[in-house]
Amino acid sequence: MNNHFVDAVERSIVLMHENLGEQLTVDDMARAAMFSKFHYTRVFQRITGVSPGRFLSALRLQRAKTLLLSTSMNVADISVHVGYNSVGTFSSRFTRSVGVSPIEYRRCGGAVPRLGATKPELGAESADGVVSGVISACSPVALDAIFLGLFKSRIPEGQPTSCAMLSGPGRFVLDRVPEGTWYLLCHGVGPGRGAGGDDDDVSQFGSHGPFRIGPEQKSLDVVVRLGPARLCDPPMLLALPDPRTIAPVRRSGWGAALGRAA
Repeated sequence: MNNHFVDAVERSIVLMHENLGEQLTVDDMARAAMFSKFHYTRVFQRITGVSPGRFLSALRLQRAKTLLLSTSMNVADISVHVGYNSVGTFSSRFTRSVGVSPIEYRRCGGAVPRLGATKPELGAESADGVVSGVISACSPVALDAIFLGLFKSRIPEGQPTSCAMLSGPGRFVLDRVPEGTWYLLCHGVGPGRGAGGDDDDVSQFGSHGPFRIGPEQKSLDVVVRLGPARLCDPPMLLALPDPRTIAPVRRSGWGAALGRAA
């Protein structure tokens, strides 16, 4: 993608970061990018993988996660601080995206006991895809754990359809993948860091997709290279287990080692 377009999108993302409590419109974002609204929306989607509105919503929830762990603000005040008029709407969106309620997220210190995967529908004959490959890291800093999962969108939120954890860079296998279009999203956690440290300088991120698993392609082998988060990368919203409390594995199928959804 042309650097001019990336710079324009990043200008609008800086505007989002600086005004999370305000009611920003796409027109506001497009002006920051110095594009027309329609051109801006198309370019933003191409670069980030999501719409400007969804990206802004993800940034608001990411900031809420940080405030829950780093301040004593109550949930109602945090919801207003990140641009929500209704604490009920904020709590429901937070729970859907992060996997636990705001109160539970604070109570568990940002790290959930288990990470579940979405169960394939009963009787589904199409949940036989396999996504495998290699995760590598561009930094010499060791990683305690690498979480990876398949999601329906470019934003890592809600329950993944398949997930695993590695003890470091290496090969992985995700099986029982249903037919559909997926994103493989990865998060590497640095030494001694809990899963709540999404913004830590030692964390690394990587992605592959979108790609489709279906009758025409039931397996896929990919290489994902981890690196520092970029400004235009959607934030990690899903709450993850603390790697210090579970035993990483080199290979995992659907829900194994990280826990199955109930």
